[in-house]
Amino acid sequence: MKKIMAAFLAAAMSVFAFAGCSASEKTDWEYIQEKGKLTVGITYFEPMNYFDENNELTGFETEFTKAVCEKLGVEPEFQEIDWNNKVFELNSKTIDVIWNGMTINEDLAKEMLFSTPYINNRQVAVIKKDNADKYKDIASMEGASVTAEIGSAGETAVQNDSVLSKNYTGCAAQKDVLIEIKSGTTEIGVIDYVMANASVGEGTDYSDLMIVESVELTPEQYAVGIRKDDKELQSKINAAIQEMVDDGSLKALCEKYDLLDVYAFK
Repeated sequence: MKKIMAAFLAAAMSVFAFAGCSASEKTDWEYIQEKGKLTVGITYFEPMNYFDENNELTGFETEFTKAVCEKLGVEPEFQEIDWNNKVFELNSKTIDVIWNGMTINEDLAKEMLFSTPYINNRQVAVIKKDNADKYKDIASMEGASVTAEIGSAGETAVQNDSVLSKNYTGCAAQKDVLIEIKSGTTEIGVIDYVMANASVGEGTDYSDLMIVESVELTPEQYAVGIRKDDKELQSKINAAIQEMVDDGSLKALCEKYDLLDVYAFK
């Protein structure tokens, strides 16, 4: 009897071991296919991902993601993340991709794969219009208080500049940068051109703010962030992006959200 039980247990353990092995061999794309959805890490800022007057999530990235997911045969599930923890969120599978105006850089390239770049962006300095005569170039910003989103390309641009970094304080999100400037808590904010172009100036909630056009900071590109080992998903997303380039739908989406000047496929 003991021998029979021992043989039964050994057989059972081998079945579980095989099942565990099979599960562990499942590719990342198979994991996403099985879920039937792509969990997308985002933050909220216009014109990428934001809520419209009907409290519906919309924006360039929102529509772009939905169009690609339709081609992939999965449903998008949007999830707000702490931008400073985006790599952890991706690797822990809290999310499957980062699709939120994310800038390609060398540090992130060590942690994840990127899709084909689709937006040519840059970092810009934003100030109150009342300070237009005071801050005309980087040199004139000596000693001014500066803020940018922690962990963002804006923060990197500030830290790499000997003038802007002297009196720098980070904040939680790009939208907070604009609030800080408007309230007078800080004098200069460094954020994405894409966001600044949509958020400041006439007809916006920040009509009293402006971009300092003469200040040229880091040029960069946006791409989708994908887990390091998921080359299959990377390939599928890239193929879907190329389809949208070829049929003109991605360009039309850029036109809809006033992004033609930064469209990467010209």
